[in-house]
Amino acid sequence: ESQENACGDGVTGCIIVASELMREAGRLLEKGLHPLVLVEGYQRALQTTLDTLDSRVVQIQPTDNQRLLDIARTAMMGTTAESGSDHLAQCIVTAAQTVATERNGTLHVRTEDVRMAKRGVGGIADSTLVSGLIIERRLDLDRLPRHLSNGKVAVLSCPLEIESSSREAEIEVTSPDQWVAFMDAEEAQLDAKAQRVLDSGATLVFCAEGIDPRVLHRCADAGVFALAGLERSGAEDIAAATGALMIDHLDSLDESVLGSYNTMTIETLEGDDSRRERLHIEAGKHAGIATVDVGGGDGVASEEVIRGLYDALCSVTSAMETGEVLLGGGSLHIAASLAIKEAAEAQGGRERLAMEAFARALEAIPAVLATNAGHDHLDTLLELRALHREGAVHSGVQHTGIAGGIENAWSSAETLAHAIEAACETACGLLRVDQVISARGD
Repeated sequence: ESQENACGDGVTGCIIVASELMREAGRLLEKGLHPLVLVEGYQRALQTTLDTLDSRVVQIQPTDNQRLLDIARTAMMGTTAESGSDHLAQCIVTAAQTVATERNGTLHVRTEDVRMAKRGVGGIADSTLVSGLIIERRLDLDRLPRHLSNGKVAVLSCPLEIESSSREAEIEVTSPDQWVAFMDAEEAQLDAKAQRVLDSGATLVFCAEGIDPRVLHRCADAGVFALAGLERSGAEDIAAATGALMIDHLDSLDESVLGSYNTMTIETLEGDDSRRERLHIEAGKHAGIATVDVGGGDGVASEEVIRGLYDALCSVTSAMETGEVLLGGGSLHIAASLAIKEAAEAQGGRERLAMEAFARALEAIPAVLATNAGHDHLDTLLELRALHREGAVHSGVQHTGIAGGIENAWSSAETLAHAIEAACETACGLLRVDQVISARGD
C-alpha cells in the first residue's frame, strides 16, 4: 500500500523483494542469527543498493519523448494494456505533458488531472486521447448543437430558472389581467437570464443547477449548447479543463470568467439497452485535464487495461518530475547484488550474512523476469553476473528472457528506489517483532 500510494507503480517488484527478504531471514534465524543483526545487515545492504542506484541514474528532460515512451511501455509490460502498448504509451506521455505545470521553476504533474474513460466499443487500438474531458450524459434537448468549434465556455453553480422561495408564500390572483402580468414577469426574468448568458459570448454553458426549458430553447435557437444538473465536482472539472472560473451568481458572468475550447462534439453510441451520448470537449494543448478514452468492452477487460495505463502514467509523471530514470530488466538489481557482495567482504561480523542474503533477494527480480519469459532463471542469473563482472553494466533480462544489453526498457528511478526501500522497511519491521500474541489466547 505504501508503494502504491507513493509511486503508483512497482508494487509487484516491491512484494517480490520483501517476500525474498523474509524467506532469507527465516533461513538465517534458524541458524541462530539474531533478528537485530539481520536488521543491521539489511540496512547496510540497502544503503549500498541506493548508492549503486545513484551512480546509475540517467538524467532526462520532460520533453524527452522517446525515453518517456520507453518508460510507459515498460510499465505496461505484463498487463492487459501490453497488446496496444505503442499507441497507449503515446496517449499517456502526451496526456502527462498536456497537464504538466511549472511553479517556482519546478515541474508538477498531477496524475489526478489525467482521466480514464471506458468507450465500451471497439478494441484497444481504438483508444484515443482527448485534451479535455469526456462527459457521458443524455442531452436535455435533442436540437442542441452537436458540434461547435473555437468558442468560449461558461461554468455556473447558480440556476438558470426561477428559484423557489425559502419561505412559504401565497399569491392571490383576483383577475385574468393579474395572472397575465404575473406570467409576463416570470417570462421577463427568464428572458433576462437567457440574455445575460447570450451576451457573455459563451457558446458552451454548463450549470451545476437546473436550467428552465424556456432558457434552454432560447440557447438552442442562438446556437448555444447548454447542459444542466451537473454534479459540482463535474462542473469544477470542466472549469479546470477549459480555464474557466465557476461563478455562483449570474451578475458575475462576463468575458473575464469564460474558458475556451477548440471543439465540442456529441458522440452517439448504441448500447445494449439504450443509446449513449458522450460529450467530447477538446480544450487544446493548454488543457488543465486530459482524458484517455479506452476502447474495448465495458467490463473487466477494460478495467485491467486502465490499471495498466495508471501504472504507466505514474511512472511517466515520476520521471518527468524528478528527471531521473534507470535501465530496467533487472539491470539495477543484479548490479546492486554484486556491489553488496563486494561490500560484505569487508564486514567482519555476522552482518555479512544478512548483506549476502539481501543480495540474493535482489536477484529474485531478474530471476522472475527470466522465468516469465520461459527461460531457466539460474542460467540467466549466471550469465548476468558474468556480463556485469566483465564490464557490461547495462546488461539485464531482455524481453526474450535472454541476458544481454538493455536499451529500451526504462523505469523511474524514484519508483525503483522506493520499492526497494519499502521492501526493506517491511522486512525489518517484521524482524523487530518480539512476540506474536494470539487474539484467541492459544
